[in-house]
Amino acid sequence: MKHPEKKCLLWAFAIAVLLLRCGAEMFTSLQNVKQLINVERKLMENLKTYIDYEQERLEDIKRFYAKVSSLHTELYNSPAAAMANPLVSFTLIKRLHSEWLNVVYSNEALENLQALRSGYEEEEADLPKMEDLQGAAKGLMRLQDVYALQVSSLVRGLFRRVADGKATDVYMPVVSTLLSGDDCFLVGKVAYEQEDYYHSVPWLEESVRLFRLAGGKWSPENEGTLEDALDHLAFSHFKTGNISYALSLSYELLHYDPTNGRVLLNVEKYEKLLVAAETTRSVGLRRPTSTYLTTRDVYERLCRTQGSQPIHFENPRLYCDYFTNNNPALLLLPVKREVLSLQPYVVLYHDFITDREAEDIKGFAQPGLRRSVVASGENQTTVEYRISKGAWLKGSENCIIGKLDQRISMLTGLNVKPPYGEYLQVVNYGIGGHYEPHFDHATSPSSPVFKLHTGNRVATFMIYLSSVEAGGSTAFIYANFSVPVLKKAAVFWWNLHRNGRGDADTLHAGCPVLIGDKWVANKWVHEYGQEFHHRCSLNPEE
Repeated sequence: MKHPEKKCLLWAFAIAVLLLRCGAEMFTSLQNVKQLINVERKLMENLKTYIDYEQERLEDIKRFYAKVSSLHTELYNSPAAAMANPLVSFTLIKRLHSEWLNVVYSNEALENLQALRSGYEEEEADLPKMEDLQGAAKGLMRLQDVYALQVSSLVRGLFRRVADGKATDVYMPVVSTLLSGDDCFLVGKVAYEQEDYYHSVPWLEESVRLFRLAGGKWSPENEGTLEDALDHLAFSHFKTGNISYALSLSYELLHYDPTNGRVLLNVEKYEKLLVAAETTRSVGLRRPTSTYLTTRDVYERLCRTQGSQPIHFENPRLYCDYFTNNNPALLLLPVKREVLSLQPYVVLYHDFITDREAEDIKGFAQPGLRRSVVASGENQTTVEYRISKGAWLKGSENCIIGKLDQRISMLTGLNVKPPYGEYLQVVNYGIGGHYEPHFDHATSPSSPVFKLHTGNRVATFMIYLSSVEAGGSTAFIYANFSVPVLKKAAVFWWNLHRNGRGDADTLHAGCPVLIGDKWVANKWVHEYGQEFHHRCSLNPEE
C-alpha cells in the first residue's frame, strides 16, 4: 500500500464502528460496563413510549368517566323524564351493553405492556447476568477491604477511611451517586450467601437503615424489602455471636410478619442461648483470612499509598535521565527514564507512546476482549484474584503494533519478535479490577508459558494506556514500593536472574482500580533469542 498510515486509520475506523455484544463477565471490563449505558438508553426510550401510550389510554378512560359522570349529574336527575326519551334510553342501554365492556375488557393496556416487554427482550442478550451483579458486588467489597473504606461513606457516594479515629477522604469523585436500601441489600446478600458475615453485616445494616428511613415502603423496582434485610441481618449477627442484637432484629421482623414460623423458632432459640452466660460473648466481625495471599497486609498497604513511598525513593542511587541505550534512532529523541528500583531492577519510561497510539491500541483490542485467565497446571482458568479482560494483538496485523515492538526493542535491546516475544496483550480492568500478587515468569515446568518453546519470560514491558483517578497502582511486594498509573508511560523489569532463575523480588500486583478506567498493554520477552542481547552470566549465583 502506498500510504501505510492510511491503512492504519481505515482499520481503526472499522473497529471503532464495530458493536461489541457482551455477555456474562461484563463486570470484569469497564469497557463492557460503559456499553450498558447505551443499552439502558434504549430501555428508557421504550419505557417513555409505554408511558406515552398509557397516558393516552388513561386520558381516554378519564374522558369516558367524565362523560358518564356529567350524564348522571345533569341528565339523570329526573330518571322518569330522562327515560321517557327513547334516545336517552337507547344510549343508556348501549353504553351498559358495550361501552363499559370495551373499557373494562380493553386489551390496550396489555398490548402496551407487551410492546414494552418485547423491547426489553430485544436487549436482553446485552443485559448483565447474575454473575455480573455478584461480581460487581464483590468488587465493591474488595475496594472496601483494600482501601479500608467505610461502608457508611460508600453508601453516601463518598470514599472515606477512618485513621486514628478520624475520617479522611481517600478520593473526592467528580461524579458519584447515593446507594439505596435495595442496593445495599444486594451487596450484603452476596456476602451472606458466601457465609461472609464480616461483609454482610455492615452492608445489611445500611440497608435496614435506609429501608427504615423510607418507612419500609416497597418500590416495584426493588428486589429486597425491609423484612428481607432484617431477616438476613439478624442471622448474620447470630453467626458472629451477637445473639442479643439478632434477637432484637427478630422481634422487629415479627412486628411485620407475626406468623412467620421460622422467625418464631429463631426467637425461641436466641432466647435460650442468652440464658446461657457463656454464649453471650460476641465473636465480633473478623475479616476472613486468605489461604493463598500470605502477603495481603503488605499488598494492601502499598495499594493505599498509591505510589507514594518517600522513604523508598530517597535512595540516592535512584535517578532520572534521558536514555538512548546507545541506539542511533534515539539519539535525537531520547526517552525520559526514571529508575524506580535497583533490586529488582525496575524502570519507568515516561511518554513512551502518544495519546493517539494509546487510543488506537485500545480500539484494536476491544472486539477481542475476553476474561483474563491464569495458569493452572498445564491449563488456564479464570479466578477471582484476577478481574479483567484481555486481548492479544499480533504485530503483523497492523502497523502501530509493529512500530511499538520496534520501539520496545530499541529501548531494551531485546529481540521481541515472536516467538521470542509474546504478542502484545491489552488488558482492561473491571469494577474493582485487580490482579493479586503474582509472578510474570513461570514457576512450574508445566506452565503454559513454556508452550512457545522459547524458555521462560525473562522480562516484562508494561505500558499504561490510560490514567485513573485513584487506585490501580502496580505494587512490588518484596521490594516494598508501588508505581502509580501514569498514562503513556511504560514500566520495565527483569523477571529472571542472569542464571535463569526467577527473581522472587519481582512479586507484584495490580491494585484494585478505585476510580477510573484502567488499560495496560503487556509485552513479555522470553529467554531464547536473547543470546547476544542479554547474555547469561558465568556466575551461577548472579
